[in-house]
Parts: sequence; C-alpha cells; structure tokens
Amino acid sequence: MLSSGNASSEILPRAGSGEFLRGVNIGGWLVLEKWMSEGLFSGTGAVDQWTFDSTGGAQQKLQNHWDTWFTEGDVQKIRATGINALRIPVGFWAYDNTGTPYLQGADAYLEKAIGWARNAGMKVWIDCHGSPGSQNGFDNSGHAGDVQWQQGDNFVRSISVLMTMARKYGAQQYADTVVGLELVNEPISWGNNNIETTKNFAAAAYTNVMSVLDNKNLMIVMHDAFQGAGSWTEFPARLQSNGNFGIDSHLYQCFVESDSQLTQQQHIEKACDWSWDLNKAKAVMPTFVGEWSPVTNICVNPDGSTTPGTSCSTEGCQCQSVDFASWNDKMIEQVRRYVEAQLDTFESSTNGYFMWAWQGPGGWGFMNGIEKGSIPNPVTSRKYPGQCSR
Repeated sequence: MLSSGNASSEILPRAGSGEFLRGVNIGGWLVLEKWMSEGLFSGTGAVDQWTFDSTGGAQQKLQNHWDTWFTEGDVQKIRATGINALRIPVGFWAYDNTGTPYLQGADAYLEKAIGWARNAGMKVWIDCHGSPGSQNGFDNSGHAGDVQWQQGDNFVRSISVLMTMARKYGAQQYADTVVGLELVNEPISWGNNNIETTKNFAAAAYTNVMSVLDNKNLMIVMHDAFQGAGSWTEFPARLQSNGNFGIDSHLYQCFVESDSQLTQQQHIEKACDWSWDLNKAKAVMPTFVGEWSPVTNICVNPDGSTTPGTSCSTEGCQCQSVDFASWNDKMIEQVRRYVEAQLDTFESSTNGYFMWAWQGPGGWGFMNGIEKGSIPNPVTSRKYPGQCSR
C-alpha cells in the first residue's frame, strides 16, 4: 500500500517550455554500483562493473539482475506517484566493449524499458553513465580508479559510441518517448581532467550527435562537470543549439564534510538557495537536476529540533543513519520537509529533475520514501508548502 502522507494535492506550475520532467533514476540496473546491490557482489571480490564482469558466472548473474531489478510492473508503480520520466544510466560498453572485460546485453534491456515507458505514457532520458577510460574514477563510471577519459583515443571512442546511440534513439520511431541523451555523467574537473578540454568535448560531441539525429528535438544534455549549471551559460551561443542543448547539475548534501555540519533547517535553506545558480542557467538553456537525494547526515531530537552528524547523545534522539525501517515520525517529517524544499526549487527553477534512485538502500530509494511518507505522493503534493518563500 503506497502512502499519500495525508498530503493535500497541489499541482505546481511547470518551469519553462516543453514538458516538465518529474523523474527518477533507474540506477544500479544497467550500470552496477556495489553499494546499491551488495547481494549481487557478495563473494565475488568485485568492486565495480569492470571487476564484476571479470568474475566467474558473471553473465548469468547479470542476466538475472537485469531481469529482476527493474520490470514493467515497477514502471507502473512509479507512474502512479506522478513521476513522468525515467533517467536510465547505461555504459559505453553496451555498444563497444572492445579491449575491455565488460559484458554486453544491457542495450536489449534499455530497449525493453523504453517500451515499458511508452506503454505508461512516460518519457526516457538515456544517460551515458560510463565513458571510455573512466571520466571520474568512481565506481559509477564502471571502472573505479584512474581517470583516463581525456587520454589517448578515449574522446574519439566516446563520441563514436554517442553517435551509435544517437542514430538509434534519435530515430523518429523513438521520438514519442526518448527525450534526452546525456553525453557523459559526472566528469570530474580536477586531476587528469581539464574543464576546458571537457567543454571542447561537449561541443564536438554535440555537433557529431546532431549530425546523425533524425529527431532534431532530442535534448542533448551535458553534466556540468561539478562546476555548477551557471558556469555553462556561454555554451548555447557557442553551439548555436536552437534550444536543444541542456545542462545537468547533480545536487546532494550528504557527501562533503561541510554538509555534515548543517542542521536540517540549514539543509533546507541551502536547497532553496540552489535556485540562484539554476535560474542563471535556465535563463539561457534548458536546465535539469539529473540527480538529487533525500539523504542528509542529521539527527532529530524528541522536541523535533535537529543536530548535524550521524550520532547523538540526547535521550530519545534518532539519527538518519539508523536502519530505515526504524525511522520515527519526527525523522520522517524532517526528511519530508527537506524533500519538499528541494522539489519546490526544482519546480520553479529547472526544466525537470530525477531523484537518485527509484530503488536503493534505505532513504536512497524513491519507492521506500513513498511507502514511508518521507516523499510526497503524488510528488506534486505538499505538506509543508512555501518553505523557500520565507
């Protein structure tokens, strides 16, 4: 039974032109991330897709995972919450695994998911989540460790894969469902990566992808390389993009130490302040938040006040880091407040958003939050309206 959280339904205005995308990420499905599916990795010694695909029995394990992690029934459940779009990460190796241990077959499941979305009246944004050489050295690129994306022929290979994807998903037969293609996910702008080189890649990739598209309305999306959406405002003019180049920011408040020093009210205020950079970008190009999360490192006291961190000493206090099943009503309220503040910012200052992820451990799971009442159902309803207007 899905909880509505006793919220009043309040449909908010769409931001900008085109259909506003209220979405979730289908993370951990076609690109593995160990923290999201510990059971799948158990006993393998693997830490990412690269090492997992090198283990015995990997092909059958992958097949079972692809068959069960995400199904058409799940699409219907997601749609019932007011979500109208899916961001689906896929690795470059689904289209070119030459010289790598990566196993293929994910593209067939992406094809299935597009069909499921079409049946549900939903849109799909295809995200090239893992790029040749690893664009960030994170496990979410498929290969944790060294960043070699800007070395050798990896840019050429990246663009070749993107053109393969564009020829297929940019065909008119997909135009009713596939609305976006993301060129690269979360390329870092430090270490072996240079931001100006990344921008040159984005320009070359956009031009090459556009040259093979049938559906010229397909949104070509670039992650902001952790520079903020507002730092890309010159790009549409550089590309002469005709409105189909979009920028993607990923906004979290749970990974850096400074965020772990904030109370929940301070997290809410920070989420409201995201609107400044987002609006700066949205003034000149479609702007999206391709990833966000309900998760913060806070504890809630019996009187409803919050303190930063993952431990507390006040009698009766609870930290968000405890087992999700044991969250009390005050924790659920505080998470719900933060979620609604983020959603209000995204609704007013972007062209769409995608929570990470539809399925995940504890508070990371969209459907977990829907069932718990820490995420509004439908997603446009509010128990705590106007938090960013105060």
